[in-house]
Amino acid sequence: MLANVSKNVFLHASQNRVLNKAAKKWGLRFGAGQVVAGDTIEGAMKKVRELNEKGLVCTLDHLGEFVSSREEATEATQYNVRTLEAMAANGVDCNLSVKMTQLGLDIDRSFCLDNMRRILDTAKQYNNFVRIDMEDYAHCQMTLDILRELRETYDNVGTVIQSYLFRAEQDVKDLKGVPLRLVKGAYQESPTVAFQNKEDVDKNYVRIIEEHLLNGSYTAIASHDHNIIDKVKEMVKKYNIPRTQFEFQMLYGFRSELQLSLVQEGYKVRVYVPFGKDWFGYFMRRLAERPQNVAFALKGFFSK
Repeated sequence: MLANVSKNVFLHASQNRVLNKAAKKWGLRFGAGQVVAGDTIEGAMKKVRELNEKGLVCTLDHLGEFVSSREEATEATQYNVRTLEAMAANGVDCNLSVKMTQLGLDIDRSFCLDNMRRILDTAKQYNNFVRIDMEDYAHCQMTLDILRELRETYDNVGTVIQSYLFRAEQDVKDLKGVPLRLVKGAYQESPTVAFQNKEDVDKNYVRIIEEHLLNGSYTAIASHDHNIIDKVKEMVKKYNIPRTQFEFQMLYGFRSELQLSLVQEGYKVRVYVPFGKDWFGYFMRRLAERPQNVAFALKGFFSK
């Protein structure tokens, strides 16, 4: 009961525009520096190089919330382009993740699509890959519609499917051949569209992982749950799925020992590395997922 209350508090805070705006001025606080890799491209590059040296590959995400103007969306697009250029210049093993609301999805669909094309053109120039992050349920269908349109021209783009949504299994079937990151989901969704029980979410998660692997598609399993990871190991062994067809993904700052252990076992592990000044919403969602991390948040607050 207490855990649910705590989760709701953090999710509510993540959606608070006033707190998000204030956090941009605070700098990384409350322990956020443990899970956000700095607020500049240069700082992010340093972290990515350190992770690469440990045998981990990465995906960078320039954080952004509540974009409400074309100017903000254009600036975010340019920043993502510069991030791709910096990856190439630094020779790091790293992809890019983007949120389409940050690129103007809520402002104008065509405008957002043009911004996505600019980013994908840059990524293609450097032989890189771009992942479209999945946001809340309200943006799910429009995200998939734009993905399908982009896939007509670009093969270096994929997206994310959230197992807590009832529609997840059908979406995975419809997206056969598309590189997908499969996750449990981090937003607060209505019981009319999403499973509310962890056991149901986990069962559906394993189900969609198996579905995407067996249809021969590249699959990124994004989880810190060792039980899920063990089931995937058993699954790929049972079906003789090559390790070149999948990777494990984890968040920067979480379960670092497990990440390195998997690398030592010969698995590909990609670390999702968020960075930027707009860190507050992301950090609150991480606390909502793992309330036990409140301790380091408080420690980070009182150490300032």
